[in-house]
Amino acid sequence: MVELANDRVLRALLSLPVDKTPIWIMRQAGRYLPEYRKVRQQAGSFMKLCKTPELACEVTLQPLARFDLDAAIIFSDILTIPDAMGLELSIVEGKGPVFANTVRDEAAVNKLFVPDPETELKYVCDAIRLCRQELNNKVPLIGFSGSPWTIATYMVEGGTSKHFSTIKSMLYRSPELLHRLLDILTQSVTAYLNAQIAAGAQAIMIFDTWGSVLTAEYFRIFSLAYIQTIIENLTKMAEKRRVPVVVFIKGGGRWMEWIADCGCDAIGLDWTVQIAKAKRMVGERVALQGNLDPAVLYAEPEVIRQEAEKILESYGEGPGHVFNLGHGILPDVPPENVKVLVDAVHELSENYHQQDEDDDEETLEE
Repeated sequence: MVELANDRVLRALLSLPVDKTPIWIMRQAGRYLPEYRKVRQQAGSFMKLCKTPELACEVTLQPLARFDLDAAIIFSDILTIPDAMGLELSIVEGKGPVFANTVRDEAAVNKLFVPDPETELKYVCDAIRLCRQELNNKVPLIGFSGSPWTIATYMVEGGTSKHFSTIKSMLYRSPELLHRLLDILTQSVTAYLNAQIAAGAQAIMIFDTWGSVLTAEYFRIFSLAYIQTIIENLTKMAEKRRVPVVVFIKGGGRWMEWIADCGCDAIGLDWTVQIAKAKRMVGERVALQGNLDPAVLYAEPEVIRQEAEKILESYGEGPGHVFNLGHGILPDVPPENVKVLVDAVHELSENYHQQDEDDDEETLEE
């Protein structure tokens, strides 16, 4: 097994003892960093940045040069798969992701294929390989993908949506067609994530940003069932080490118990969920990741420390907690406030992890 200088995140995601609560931040490589903005300008476009492994690696590692983070997450996008299918993704300033081609009928679904991760998506795998080399086993590297349902919403709507009327119309009028689309995406996400693991990703995160726009019944049928199928078919061990899987469903707090039973190792929480309540709901089935309101990082340092301590206190003693924001970091957050948060979590959490010698012997191996 490859030894990591800092394996807190991997241990915490598997509910194993740690010396302090680990922390990483969603979108930690992003616009709030001036060094990221410089590389983004150099690349010329967001997609060019994603598709140039050397630049993607550079921005992946930038936050670790500034902050004492416990993990890196590969710089990429949740919509790389449909772009590889030929839908032609672009990120439009002030509008977000936009596809040149949409998938709204049987003919469009019939044109879809499962991309080869080492061909159409090789740039992501190459970036992972570069990052692992540059990280030199200091901290773990997290790989990720969007969930089939969330990816499908963008493919059908053509971009972001307020009401999701086009894909919901497909759901109610042509459910079999939507299931065909989701099945292709499930195969694609599974192959993509397994390729990321083979390339060196040491933990996996599945983002279901829009699962919460569904009814409870249809969330289970059109979102969670496909996530479960992916997890069942993911590589479980790599480099003689367990590969933890985190599922993040924005607005999914009301379905916590269902999510805990989908096969994941940890649930990512948004900021609307009280972490103590989530812990009571899931028991010891899964670890929890989260869940500071990203807007707290606009506050004064002492307020940031206080809000971080509230979450640590709410979770309480014992393993199974990875500190994170409840969503991605906001682009105008002062970088110095991120350092305040990271340092505060490490300092304040030690009291919640009083281990005994037997606990230290638990390992990440199966």
